[in-house]
Amino acid sequence: MTSKQHTVVDSPYGPLTLVATDGVLSGLYMVQQRHRPDEETFGEPDPGSFGETSRQLDAYFAGELKEFDLPMRPAGTPFQRSVWERLRKIPYGETRTYGELAEELGNANASRAVGLANGKNPIGIIIPCHRVIGSTGSLVGYGGGLDRKQRLLAFESAAPDDALF
Repeated sequence: MTSKQHTVVDSPYGPLTLVATDGVLSGLYMVQQRHRPDEETFGEPDPGSFGETSRQLDAYFAGELKEFDLPMRPAGTPFQRSVWERLRKIPYGETRTYGELAEELGNANASRAVGLANGKNPIGIIIPCHRVIGSTGSLVGYGGGLDRKQRLLAFESAAPDDALF
């Protein structure tokens, strides 16, 4: 039988709900996020299950961590999981277009499908879907809202001294 736990942690981008399935991170959801599951599916409250995830998020938001190293189990189709794995390879402070990701996945015509998979990413920020932009460099689509996407990209592109402001 599958067990789920969750907790809510504070962030500069609002409260984040962390969800674990059988002890492995399976969700990170923002308030008013598109495709956010019903809270009844998050399982029992258990802040003790998320110590390392919280520690790494705090370090990321402090500008001290550029790459997360956490076990994760995002639920999705094989194609979605391949897109999410590709997102994890986008370096901190850089962006890719949907078309570039589609090409990297071997199908240059799949940019729309990549966009749909990107939008269903269940572990935002840690799987950095905010680093994907439109072909013209525009900020298009983000399940957490374009304002958050813009702020996350600005945060990651800031010089270390600017990261605090």
